[in-house]
Amino acid sequence: MNPNRFRIEPGTDVDLRKVPTRSTEGFDGDKVAGRARTAELVSRLAELQRMLFAGSTERLLVVLQAPDAGGKDGTISSLLTGVNPQGTRVTSFKQPSDEELAHDYLWRAHRQVPAKGEIAVFNRSHYEDVLVVRVHELVPEKVWSRRYDHINAFEKMLADEGTTIVKLFLHLSPEEQAVRFQERIDDPAKHWKFRMGDLDERARWDDYRAAFEDMLSRTSTPWAPWYVIPADRTWFRNLVAAEVVVSTLERLGLRYPDPEPGIEGLKIV
Repeated sequence: MNPNRFRIEPGTDVDLRKVPTRSTEGFDGDKVAGRARTAELVSRLAELQRMLFAGSTERLLVVLQAPDAGGKDGTISSLLTGVNPQGTRVTSFKQPSDEELAHDYLWRAHRQVPAKGEIAVFNRSHYEDVLVVRVHELVPEKVWSRRYDHINAFEKMLADEGTTIVKLFLHLSPEEQAVRFQERIDDPAKHWKFRMGDLDERARWDDYRAAFEDMLSRTSTPWAPWYVIPADRTWFRNLVAAEVVVSTLERLGLRYPDPEPGIEGLKIV
């Protein structure tokens, strides 16, 4: 599978109503084959992450955005199976704290970007400030509308300083969201995932869709591209996410660092 088929090219005017959520286009196989391929990719990701951590020269930032129940947690769990926790960090961006609100809106994101040798994953991200903030009218349009340029500049600075950025939008249908919400209501083990406020957010579906479309259209850049991943089928979502992240790391030409001089032929007694 070529993951670039899911990439949003800079300058694209995105209309999510025309982008399928259940497609498996690009993969010539069924669910069983898809899961097997994902397992191979996850194993390869673990190997690449070891080289990244050992070399401590490159860094990777993975940004995840999606509607509620879009599968961010599941995608992270699938991707990071087998990686070394020492070189991986996951940050979930929830309602800002008082300390975070006392700073500019990018401050809390900048604190969590990866160091050399690390993979950092953002579960939600700085994009909440052009999504939730916009939909709930927490700031005027003249404020949130200028943030696209701020974010592009912020990500360009990170890229210029050596951070590779890949952004995944998990594209879920309202029909599949309803199914997943109902599962959370019906299954006691999933009650903790459901809030009554989720229904209020669901009622704003069209508002969020418009906000997501502007986010994708205005902030998919050569240095920080967006990938729109069909998310109604969990197995295919995980497969595409793994393909994107693995292909991104492989382009970095990672390798283990050279050994210290004198190690060849050394015998420990």
